[in-house]
Formats: sequence, structure tokens, C-alpha cells
Amino acid sequence: MKWDKFIDEYSILPVIDTDIFTAGAANSRTLKVQLSRWVKTKKLIQAKRGIYLFAEPYCRTTLYEPYLASLLKRPSYISMEKALEYHGLIPEAVPVFTSLTTKRQGRFVSEAGVFAYRHIKKPLFWGYSSVTVNGQTGFIAFPEKALLDLFYLNGMKVSQAYLTGLRLQSVAKINKDKLFAYAKKFKSAGILRAAKEVNKYIESYKDEEKTL
Repeated sequence: MKWDKFIDEYSILPVIDTDIFTAGAANSRTLKVQLSRWVKTKKLIQAKRGIYLFAEPYCRTTLYEPYLASLLKRPSYISMEKALEYHGLIPEAVPVFTSLTTKRQGRFVSEAGVFAYRHIKKPLFWGYSSVTVNGQTGFIAFPEKALLDLFYLNGMKVSQAYLTGLRLQSVAKINKDKLFAYAKKFKSAGILRAAKEVNKYIESYKDEEKTL
């Protein structure tokens, strides 16, 4: 397939997954070889084997990164610091898109960004919702689950000093009933204690706002 024809057929797609090419088709293998060549000439960006994006100026659709994150490793959902940034719970921009998956952990680095994957046990793979932007759907943890995932996977001993250092903000977005319900599902005394610390932080945060 010529490059111009390829652009006409596929540039509307934000991400090219080679699974869309008919398996066993006569030109399927040839096309995959061409994709590799177009990566070398910087017409395409390879996010991982089988997943490609159009490089500038060829792309016609703005990429929604959580959508790409969901494709690079399935199943997965964005959590921890990146989800906290998404919900406005921390002020810093987080450069790495960290997702949780029941599969092996991994990391994909390309011009499209840095996408890291942490393993989590199947019984804890919940607490997220789908978010669709420009027809692209990604999966992002709820604020409460993002916090608990962070504590759990990093083995954090959560204290008021730690939460202050995290610069936790916009705490009204945290549903305390959901926080404790989620914490109990972890079946971990440490996570339940962490939830209590978060609740204490929320109350003190509200008190400080009242005095301003």
C-alpha cells in the first residue's frame, strides 16, 4: 500500500492497532513491513509492537492518552498519581501514565509518552470508570481508589505529614463513605488505617478553609 492511500484510509484513527488488518490477508504481512519502514522514516510512531500513531503532521485526530494506555496493556486502568492529577487532587502535572493491570508489569516509552503498568491482584481490579473523549475511551480510577492503590502498591505508612507532603487538595471530591467501603474491600488493616488518616486530613483541611 502506498503512503498516500494509507493516510486516506487510516489517518482519522488516533491509534492504529494492527489487529484491524484482516488476519491472513494477502497484503497483511507486507503492510506490517511497510509500517516498520514508516516508523524508521518518522512518519509513524510505534508505541509498542502492533500499536502505531501518526507522527506530525500526518495525524488528523488528537490523541486521548488514557485511550492509548488502555490499548498498550489490557485490561488496565489509570490510577495512583496520574489519576490523582486527573481528578485535581494534587497540583503537580504527572508525566508518567501509570496504570494497574492484572497482567505483568511493564513500561512503554515513545514519542507518545511514558506508560507504566503495575501489577495488581484480580480481587483488587475494580474502582474505575470509563471516560470517553473524542470518541476514545480510557479507564481511570475513582479518586478514592487511586489513593488506596497508591498506598497499597507503594507500601506507604500513611500519616498527616505524608498527606501534607503529597499536597492533597480539592478533598471535597473524596467521598468518605466510598473511601471506607473501598478500604474494607482491600481486607488490609494498614489500608483501613490509611483511610482513617485521609478522613482526618479531610476534616482538618475543611477546618483550615473555614478560618481563611
